[in-house]
Amino acid sequence: MTRPHDDLLRAGTFRTIVASALAVLAALALVVFAPGAFAHEARLPSEARGLPAGTDPGPPGDAFYTPPSPVPAGQPGDVIRARPAKAGPPTARSLADAWQVMYLSKDTHDQLIAETGTILVPKGADPATMPIVAMAPGTSGPAFRCAPSKMIDGGIFYEQAMLNELLKRNWAVAVPDYPGYHANPTTTYITGRDEGHAVLDAVRAAQRLPEAKLSKDAKVLVHGYSQGGGAAMWAGELQPAYAPELNLQGITAGGVPGDIVSVALALDGSKAFGFLFYALLGLHNAYPDVQFDNVLSDAGKQARQQLEGDSCTLELLLNFQSKSVDDYFTNSPLGDSAWLTHAKENRLGSAAIKVPVYQYHSTTDEIVAYPQASRLRDKYCALGVKLTWKPWDGLSHITLVGRGNADALAFLTDRLNGVPASSNCPTTPQGASS
Repeated sequence: MTRPHDDLLRAGTFRTIVASALAVLAALALVVFAPGAFAHEARLPSEARGLPAGTDPGPPGDAFYTPPSPVPAGQPGDVIRARPAKAGPPTARSLADAWQVMYLSKDTHDQLIAETGTILVPKGADPATMPIVAMAPGTSGPAFRCAPSKMIDGGIFYEQAMLNELLKRNWAVAVPDYPGYHANPTTTYITGRDEGHAVLDAVRAAQRLPEAKLSKDAKVLVHGYSQGGGAAMWAGELQPAYAPELNLQGITAGGVPGDIVSVALALDGSKAFGFLFYALLGLHNAYPDVQFDNVLSDAGKQARQQLEGDSCTLELLLNFQSKSVDDYFTNSPLGDSAWLTHAKENRLGSAAIKVPVYQYHSTTDEIVAYPQASRLRDKYCALGVKLTWKPWDGLSHITLVGRGNADALAFLTDRLNGVPASSNCPTTPQGASS
């Protein structure tokens, strides 16, 4: 069934818009991501590159993203390497200094891993007094070229508007890439603990990058939408035990995929099936016992190569419209017991978030099902979370990426200003069972 508000996803309009956007992105990528683009920087001593003496700039170009083997000893949030980067297009470069970083984190199995991200510090203000916002990015895509840090540096980050608003307020920002972005990508899309750890450890890395000069006592906020909304909520659930030293003040999360099973079932056969295919791959990368490669058809094997070879968010939307699991698999992974087990393990709402939360979602979201988000709201309310809930009517998932920013910013500002947080949880939450 089509919906009148889903103009952006209608075949004709959508294809025209995306074709133009892809042409621009491809041209930019040839310049920004050309092999050796950063080689001149890596040959300079650390001091000449704006980093303290002794800071490891890492290897040049894309090799920067290759994790060292073995992963060095240390604590989550320790910086392995760092190099100067761009804060986005020219308007953003005037706002902040930026560094691409590789830092230690932990995967869903609590094993130490190396992952990458971007640290941004506004110009013209004292870093020692700045709050730090962990901005959890939305779906970027499985290909290496889609890493958020590459998109920011190339000036083609689709959430740049929100990033700029944070920087204009003189708030430092830490943007994780999430695990697995390197030359042979192994991203673990929609795996909650991976993402929550990545968000929290990006803040730690920002505090430990000497050139950033940020305070270890800085107030910390978390914002995310879509995949980023899920990552933000996971960060909130994990923070009390995983990163208790962080001075967390509040979380804003929109379009949250809180229940993988419910989101997956709604996407099968939809225009946004590409997100489901990517989620199946991501869960398999995190949990090798989840069936994937062994049940791919020939078309599925070709699609996987396409996914990891060049697919970012636009390709996920364009190339898999109205496809289903049956088009790519000989047996559905959705019926696999390992998939169901791990999908349930990655369901949000089993632990209380200790700081105020603002959760928002479109009632007509065609990518991340609304009912499961409403149920997550009820779970948090039943756990005593101080939660402000806002449903939006008549907007697509993509439209709310930008439309929701103003309210999210207002909520975050209130947390920094010490305004007491309220809650609009129902007196008797409904649907709070797991």
